[in-house]
Amino acid sequence: MIYNFCRGVLRIFYKLVFRLEPIGLEHIPQEGGVLLCSNHISLFDPPTIGIMLKRKVHFMAKKELFDIVGFGWLIKQLGAFPVKRGGVSKESIKQSLLLLRNGHVMGIFPEGTRSKGEDQAVGKRGAATFALRSDAAVVPVAIIGNYRWFRKMRVVYGPPVDLTEFKENGGPDAAELATARIMARIGELKKQ
Repeated sequence: MIYNFCRGVLRIFYKLVFRLEPIGLEHIPQEGGVLLCSNHISLFDPPTIGIMLKRKVHFMAKKELFDIVGFGWLIKQLGAFPVKRGGVSKESIKQSLLLLRNGHVMGIFPEGTRSKGEDQAVGKRGAATFALRSDAAVVPVAIIGNYRWFRKMRVVYGPPVDLTEFKENGGPDAAELATARIMARIGELKKQ
C-alpha cells in the first residue's frame, strides 16, 4: 500500500516537474522475473525507471541508508534491500537471485555508479550474472534527459535482451560477453 501510494505521488511529480515520458512499456513482461538494466545519471534514477510500471521494482541500496531512522524503514517498504559499500555481499546476491527466481522485478545499474557523460560506460558483470543464474528477462532501459525542472525527459524500455547463447555455452567469459551485450542495448536506446 505504501509502495502504491508513493508510486502514484511520484508519477504525478515526475510528469509535472520533469515531464517524464515513458516509451516501450509494452516490453516489460507482466509475469516472471525481470531485471531492468539502466544507465545511471542521477540519484533520481531508481524512481524514474520504476514508477511508470504496474509491477513493484526492487533495488539494492547502500547499507548506511537503512541506518537512518525512518528513512531506512521507508525504503524497505518501497522494495529496497541493503548492500555493503564497495562490493556486493553474499546476502545481497542471495536476495537478488531469490527475488528474480520468485518472479519479481529488480532494477540495477550495470555501470555500478553514476556516469558523467554521453560516452558508453563499461558495465560490471553483476547484472549479467544475476540474469544468467536466474533466467529472468533482461530489459534494457535508457534514461534520457538531465532532470532540469520543466524540461522533457524520457525513459525508454527496450525489448528483452536474448542471452540464451551465453546460458547454453557458459564458459568463463559468459558474464562479460552478456554484460557487453546488455550495455550495447542500453547504448542503442540512449540514441533514440
